[in-house]
Amino acid sequence: MFSQLFWPMILFMVLFALITFFKSSLFKGKFGEWVVSKQASVFLGEQYVMLNNCTLPTEPEGTTQIDHILLSPYGIFVIETKNYKGWIFGGERQKNWTQKIYKRSYKFQNPLHQNYKHMKVLEDVLSDILEPQYMHSVIMFLPESEFKTAMPENVLQGKAWVDYVKSFQEEVIPAMKLKRIQLRIEKEVLEKSWKTDRAHVQYLKQKNMPTQNEL
Repeated sequence: MFSQLFWPMILFMVLFALITFFKSSLFKGKFGEWVVSKQASVFLGEQYVMLNNCTLPTEPEGTTQIDHILLSPYGIFVIETKNYKGWIFGGERQKNWTQKIYKRSYKFQNPLHQNYKHMKVLEDVLSDILEPQYMHSVIMFLPESEFKTAMPENVLQGKAWVDYVKSFQEEVIPAMKLKRIQLRIEKEVLEKSWKTDRAHVQYLKQKNMPTQNEL
């Protein structure tokens, strides 16, 4: 009798845990990042090198987490991925943007401002190697969302970010310098682990900064 009840209960608990995980902001955020990585591997050539989920230390005693850093002879692209559904309203200079799903609205940090902070940290890391004008901010929303306001040219949906990156065709970073940049970033990036991610989230909470909340 016990065994007849035990296994259905275990199965129910496993299914519940899986459903909870797939609905979580963590999964949705990581899925969006996986999409960008996959698109890069399929649509960009070998001259592009993608570094994913890069957590860099900041002063004093903080961290910043960059979804993707795309290295290329045509520039360095700092990519922020947003896996949001519904309508998106926002302006370049607005502090917060709005996501609307049916009759419910949610505020989230302007991703342009968010990625600007990422860019400044990376500029400091590469200050003796790369001029800031060769770094470019890219914001990528998955196609499940729909823009309801005009967006800057570097805020894109789906695969359009690839076309934007490919629009940079002038070679501005020699191969040897590009390798130095990659080695410098890999040296500075913190170890990819649950502990690193947890410490970053705790830092954001201490600073009263929004953590990733994908809906």
